[in-house]
Amino acid sequence: MKRLTTHEWIAHFLASEPPRSKSLVMTIFGDAVVPHGGQVWLGSLIRLAAPFGLSDRLVRTSVFRLAQEGWLAASRDGRRSAYAIDADAQPRFERANHRIYSPLETHWDGRWTLLIAGAADIPAPARAQVRKELLWEGYALVAPGVLGHPAGQAEVLEEIIGRAGLKGKLLAVTAGEMPQVSTRPLRDLVRDGWDLSGVMAGYDHFIETFAPLRALLDKGAALEAEEAFVIRTLLVHAYRRVQLHDPMLPVELLPSPWPGAQAYELARAIYRHTFGAADDNVLQLMRDEDPATPTASASFYDRFGGLR
Repeated sequence: MKRLTTHEWIAHFLASEPPRSKSLVMTIFGDAVVPHGGQVWLGSLIRLAAPFGLSDRLVRTSVFRLAQEGWLAASRDGRRSAYAIDADAQPRFERANHRIYSPLETHWDGRWTLLIAGAADIPAPARAQVRKELLWEGYALVAPGVLGHPAGQAEVLEEIIGRAGLKGKLLAVTAGEMPQVSTRPLRDLVRDGWDLSGVMAGYDHFIETFAPLRALLDKGAALEAEEAFVIRTLLVHAYRRVQLHDPMLPVELLPSPWPGAQAYELARAIYRHTFGAADDNVLQLMRDEDPATPTASASFYDRFGGLR
């Protein structure tokens, strides 16, 4: 890519990798709306989405479908509609945000978390739901009927199993190697369970795309508030898209060098360049329709290891 201005970089990105409307709306919710109380009037959301080329109709269609899928909840005041993250979707949403903004610091204690279906009579829809959500959480099918992860979290399993109505019907165990028995090392399950080549390629593409933008910002490129918001949103949207396919394995089990670490540092640097002006833009647009919109929550400033 030839050397571009920040404005040209945005235009090039939107032309070459236009975000899908529904996915972009979720990015705007997570990155911009949640820190300011978590609810936004539809008119403000339409204005936030406009710089990305999303029409009024596309935004309305997107929030309608997201509500149908259980991600958003709608409320009305006369003819006006407001949207917020649905209460049932909140745990999944918070885990996604944690993945995006938290440092890569998961370490391996040598054990695996395994979820085993066993011989229990489990309805096919519930079984499919648990499998789908655990695969999204980074689990892999390590044996027939056995999903595993080397850094599984008990509270995540409990929430997913409970929501599927399968408490008491699955086996959840942690397993370690038996030093007295000559077996393959447990770390070999990573090679058996995950093909990381696609994830690595995704991170490499992210780095190639956003590194020139960081160079511009490091040299002091001036940004207007709306431009900063667009850059920050596209950054999180592209980074999130890669992370959705990252099983988030402990650092000891990843190839070295791991491009995810470089991608995280790049995302953090650009976010720090843009967060303040971008937040000014968000707050102005939200307060135009709701003057009581609060300033960003304290947790907002903890993103990417701290923004202050």
